[in-house]
Amino acid sequence: MKKPLLFMLCMTSLASFLMLISVSFLHALTMDEAISLSKESLPSYKASVLSVRSSEALYKATLSPYFPSLDASASYQRLFRNAEEFDSRLYDLTLSYTLFDWGNRSANRTIGKLNLDISNEALRKAFLDLSFQVKVAFYTAMALQESVEQRTIQLRDANTDFDVAEGRYEFGVARLSDVLQVSVRKEQAKFNLIQTEGDFRKALTELNSLIGKPLENTYDLEGSLEIEGDIPDSGALAGLALQKPLVKQAECTVRIAAQNTKISRSSFFPFLSASAGYTKFGGDALTLTSYDEEKTAALTATWNIFELGKFFTYKSSVFEETIAEENFRDIKRQVLLDVQKTYEDLRTDTGKVLVAREQVRQAEQNYSQALGEYKVGKGDITTLVQAESLLADARDQLIRSRLNRILTKALLEQVTGIEKLESFVPAIEKK
Repeated sequence: MKKPLLFMLCMTSLASFLMLISVSFLHALTMDEAISLSKESLPSYKASVLSVRSSEALYKATLSPYFPSLDASASYQRLFRNAEEFDSRLYDLTLSYTLFDWGNRSANRTIGKLNLDISNEALRKAFLDLSFQVKVAFYTAMALQESVEQRTIQLRDANTDFDVAEGRYEFGVARLSDVLQVSVRKEQAKFNLIQTEGDFRKALTELNSLIGKPLENTYDLEGSLEIEGDIPDSGALAGLALQKPLVKQAECTVRIAAQNTKISRSSFFPFLSASAGYTKFGGDALTLTSYDEEKTAALTATWNIFELGKFFTYKSSVFEETIAEENFRDIKRQVLLDVQKTYEDLRTDTGKVLVAREQVRQAEQNYSQALGEYKVGKGDITTLVQAESLLADARDQLIRSRLNRILTKALLEQVTGIEKLESFVPAIEKK
């Protein structure tokens, strides 16, 4: 009877363990999943998608001048003439087409295409901004998740110091002040743990807001604060940054300004159009005319010989073209500067991480030495508490350094205009 009961208890425990594993797996969240969820839920990104569709519709509308225009009209009149009343009805159908307009419609169509390109680049920029926001929230939450683990270890070390001091006090080889001092440090460790757990929950709330999930959801964040692979050199990143959305949009703006100049110039030349019309007359007023329908065909040249405003409009468009070119050059200058500054920040942060790791190693050795000396009565409690505090600070500094480095990498990806630097490294290695 005992064996079946023991077997059932073991199976129940195994099932509970597997359930916990499956639940934990279901609630795991990776960076790529977070970005994908954010694309589906973030309103600002959805607005950028709709903006592209709007620009696409406007671009298709620029085809209209290349097709004939068909107009229909109908009118009714009541005429009073020499004490007599007449009814007059008029039905008109007109087909017109612009034969030549000195590049006006082609310029408008080019502008429509450039505006569509700008919207597409705006969508790409919205994705890069979205990706950066998610990375900041995700990595911050991940760092705080590690901080909770480190704070837990800190509390465990503080408890160890307290147990040692209390044991020595009970044996009469330590003073009460030793116990009180480590007790204060233990309470501080509890305080730090509670604070970090609260910060972690807040970080998850911000992440949930970006990915469209309930704010109270919790996850087991999967990933690493380490940087995988090598970072491309600054020259390669600078060349890549000149293809980012902001630069491409500025380039399109320069081309739009040139097309606007072309439109202004076209107003100095005649427009040539052709039209064909059919008019049907009806009503009592037909007795006043000798026909009831009219067919027309016309070739019309329209030329505005003088209109003061168009001279100044053309002059303004030339200035606007120069302004767009200067703004384009300034944007490229600023982009290259941002890339170089962020690249240098990443190099600096990498050096800090190496130093922080060495500091943790030395702090662990220092704490182990201080604890051992205090246990055998060769060290004092102040040295032990200080060593444990320095170790906790070193661990916290390492987490912050790794977080700063990974966030700087994310910023470098944003200012460069790519989603992942790792995806660019193989392309360089192949060369």
